[in-house]
Amino acid sequence: MTPAPLFLGEPSGGAPPGPLDPYWLLVMAELREWPVPTAAVLAVPWILFVGWLGLELCWLRARSLRRLVLYKAEVLGWAGLTGLGMWALAPVALKSLGAYAAAVALLTFALLVLRSATVFMLRTPRRRRILLRVAVALSVVACGVLWWVVGLLPEARASYFVSWHQVVRVAAALSLGLSVLLVGLLLLPLALDRIEKGGFVSFVAVRHVRAAQSGYLTVISVLAIIGVGLASFALCGVIAIMTGFGEDLKGKILGNNAHVRIETNDVGGFDLWRDTLDRVRATTGVVAATPVAAGEAMASSRTNTAGVMLRGVELESIGTVIDLLENIEVGRVEYLTDTKRLADLPPEEVIWVTPGGQRYLRGRPSRIRPTSGDRAVDQAVVLPDEYPGIVLGRELAKSLHAYVGDEITLVGALGDLGPMGVMPRTRRFRVAAVFYSGMYEYDAAYAYVTIEQAQDFLDLEARVTDIDARVEDAESVGPVRDRVELAVARPDLRVRDWKEMNRQLFSALKLEKLATFVFLSIAILVASFCIICTLLLMVTEKSKEIAILKSLGASDRSILWTFMTEGVVIGAIGTIFGVAFGAAITLGLKYVGVRLDPEVYYIDRLPINVSAIDFTWVAVSAFLITTIATIYPALAASRLRPVDGIRYE
Repeated sequence: MTPAPLFLGEPSGGAPPGPLDPYWLLVMAELREWPVPTAAVLAVPWILFVGWLGLELCWLRARSLRRLVLYKAEVLGWAGLTGLGMWALAPVALKSLGAYAAAVALLTFALLVLRSATVFMLRTPRRRRILLRVAVALSVVACGVLWWVVGLLPEARASYFVSWHQVVRVAAALSLGLSVLLVGLLLLPLALDRIEKGGFVSFVAVRHVRAAQSGYLTVISVLAIIGVGLASFALCGVIAIMTGFGEDLKGKILGNNAHVRIETNDVGGFDLWRDTLDRVRATTGVVAATPVAAGEAMASSRTNTAGVMLRGVELESIGTVIDLLENIEVGRVEYLTDTKRLADLPPEEVIWVTPGGQRYLRGRPSRIRPTSGDRAVDQAVVLPDEYPGIVLGRELAKSLHAYVGDEITLVGALGDLGPMGVMPRTRRFRVAAVFYSGMYEYDAAYAYVTIEQAQDFLDLEARVTDIDARVEDAESVGPVRDRVELAVARPDLRVRDWKEMNRQLFSALKLEKLATFVFLSIAILVASFCIICTLLLMVTEKSKEIAILKSLGASDRSILWTFMTEGVVIGAIGTIFGVAFGAAITLGLKYVGVRLDPEVYYIDRLPINVSAIDFTWVAVSAFLITTIATIYPALAASRLRPVDGIRYE
C-alpha cells in the first residue's frame, strides 16, 4: 500500500495556541461586529484631538508665525507617524476608514499630551527629577507586565513561529534595558555627589562635568557620553551574538557528531571491530561508543533525486553518542525495524509539520485494499509492501518530497553483476522518521538506517567504517583521545577528536570575533574625540579660572589630574551605561528566547551568549581609550601660565 502524498493528507489545525491567543481572537471578533451607532464613539477621539489643537493654537496666538508653522508641522508629523504605525501594525478590523481614523486621532492626541507634559516637566530641575522618577516607575511596571506576558507565551520548536509573539519578546528585553538605563540615570547624581567628596581634584572635575551654564560645552559632553555609550553597547551586543553563534554551532556539531572517532583510511571499512569497541568503551573518560557503517548513495523519489550520506547505526547505542533520538521531528525511530507498522500507518499518524506549525496526517490511503472488515485478518492475509525504514533530514525530505510512510530508492556507488554487465545496486526504503538537527549541512544530506541494512547495501559484509565515542567533557577531549588511541593500538586505524575535525571552522570564528572587536573599538576611539574637544574647549573657556587657581597655589600636577579626572568621568559614565544597557538587552533576549522565522533563517532562535569576560574586556577597552584621550588636553591645561590666563581680563 502506498501512503497518500502530502496534498492528500488531512491538516490537523494550525500552530499550537498559547494562553493569550483565544483572548486576541475574541477581541478581533468583537471589533468586527461593531454596530453602526459606534460612529459616535469613533468621533470622540477626533473631538479631543481638534479641541486640543484649538487650545494650543489659542495659547500660541501671541507667538510668531514661525512658531505656529513649526507647531503645525510637528502635529502633522505626529499624525503621519501614528498613521503609518497603525496601518502597519493594526489588525484587519481596524483597517476600516472610521476605526482607522479614530485610532490615528486618539494616538496623535495622546502623543501631543505626552509631549506637552514632558516639556512642562523639563523646565525646572525639581520637575526633571520628578519626571525621571515617574519614568523609572512606569518602565519597571511595563517591564514586569511584559515579562509576565512572555511567561504565558507557548514554547515550541522551530516549526512554530508567530510574529506578534516575537514582538512581545523583543519588547520585554528592550523594557529591561530601558529600566536599567533609567535607574542608572536616577542614581547618577548620587554617584557624582560621592565622587565630589574625594578631594579638591575630584570636586573641581565633577563640577565641570555637571555645569549647565557652559551651553555648547554641555552639549558636547552629552554627545561624548552618548557616543561612548552607544559604541560600548554595540560592541557588547555584537560580541554576545557572535559568541552565541559560535556556541550554538559548537553545540550542534557536538550533538550530531562524535566527540572521538576511530576510522580507517581504507575503502571497505575494517573488521574485528567488536573487540576494539569494547576497549574504547572501557577507556577512562569515554561515556559511550557505537559502531557506524557509512557511505555515499543517491536517493531517488517520485519527483526528485539527491545525494545522501548514508549512516548505518545501532539503535541500542546511537542515542547515547549523538542526539538523533531527541532530534526526531516527525515519525518514530521504532519504525526502522518495525516494517509492518511502517507499511500500514494509521490515518491519524503525523507525516509532516510545516514551518507554521500545521500538521499533516496520514489520512486515507490512495489505493483501496480489499478488506474483510477485521483488521487482524487483513494484516495476516493481505501483506503490504514492506521495506526497511530510513530516517531523513528535514531538508533532504523536503527536497525529495518524501514524507513519513513514502517510498524512496537508494542507488549505491557499487554495482551488482547482471546479464547486461555491472548494474547499479538499488534498494527500496520507506521513510520512518524525519529529524531536525538545526544544521543545514546535516539536514540536507544525512540519512540513517540500521547497521545491518547499511552493511548489506554498501557491501561491507560484517565490517564497519568507524566507531563513534562520546566523552564526559567535550572541551577536555585531548587527553581522552590519547587514551583511546593507546587502547585501540591498531596501526590501520586513526583516532581523531571533534576539535581536529573542525579546526579550520573554529579558527575562522575566533579570527572573525577578534576582527569585529578591533573594528568596533574604533567606534569608541571616534567617540573619544568628543572628549578631547570637550576638554580643549573647557581649557579655553576656563583659562581665567585655571590662572586664578594657580595663583592661589594649585600646582601643575593638580590641574593635570583635574582635567584628566573630568575626561575619565565622562568616559566612565558612557562606558558604564553602554555596558550595562548592552548586558540588560542581551540577557533579556537570551532568556525570552527570540525566535526567528524558519522560512528565512535556519536557526530556530537568536543565539546569544553573555560572557562576563567579554563584557569586562569591552569595559576595560573603552575606559582605557577614553582615559588616553584625556592626556593631551590635561597637559595643555597644566602648562597654561597664570599671566596668559588673565592677560585680557
